[in-house]
Amino acid sequence: MPAHRPEELDLLLAEGSNAGQVDPLVTLYEPEAVLICSGQVARGTHAIREVFRARGIDHPSLRLQVKTIAQTGDMALTSAKWDALGPDGSPADSIYSVEVSRRQADGTWRFVIDVMNLEWLKRTDT
Repeated sequence: MPAHRPEELDLLLAEGSNAGQVDPLVTLYEPEAVLICSGQVARGTHAIREVFRARGIDHPSLRLQVKTIAQTGDMALTSAKWDALGPDGSPADSIYSVEVSRRQADGTWRFVIDVMNLEWLKRTDT
């Protein structure tokens, strides 16, 4: 499940989360990547896997809006708004994230830094 553009990383993360699959999600991160989720810092794919397992990643109804903010060469900065949907399809909760990703030697992209649940990003929700 490789990403061929930076914004595909969040889409693949949502797809894997909706399917309840932890291991494919971890392949979206570089081996030494950092995930900051609600203030918890995980360094490296082993720690990132444990965060996903501990948080329970199966959200069968996620709606996602992704923006590429900037790209220069092999680095990109993206942001996303994640809406967990309630039974009636309306947003039950929103999470905001910002990510730094890098193009790999094979042309695919992986997360280097992923910061989730940023309250201040709500201001960019247009």
